[in-house]
Amino acid sequence: MINIDQIQPDMPIVCSEGGQFATVDHLEEPSCIKVTKDAAGQHHYIPLSWVTSTEDGKVVIDRPGDQAMQEWSSTSLNFIEDE
Repeated sequence: MINIDQIQPDMPIVCSEGGQFATVDHLEEPSCIKVTKDAAGQHHYIPLSWVTSTEDGKVVIDRPGDQAMQEWSSTSLNFIEDE
């Protein structure tokens, strides 16, 4: 179980291959992380379900960075979990 309280602004987001592909803007509770703006000025969102750990001051996810960037969303609404 991931302790979401450990996810803080400006933490690097690292893919399963070990490379940083994004940075945390802030936690968008209850189910996703808002990523800092990209070069085009666009925020993206990734679901907390991708997070495997928050070790060494990094958020580590379960997929390669290229895949994550193809699957992330421009809105947090896509990651609201069904209750």
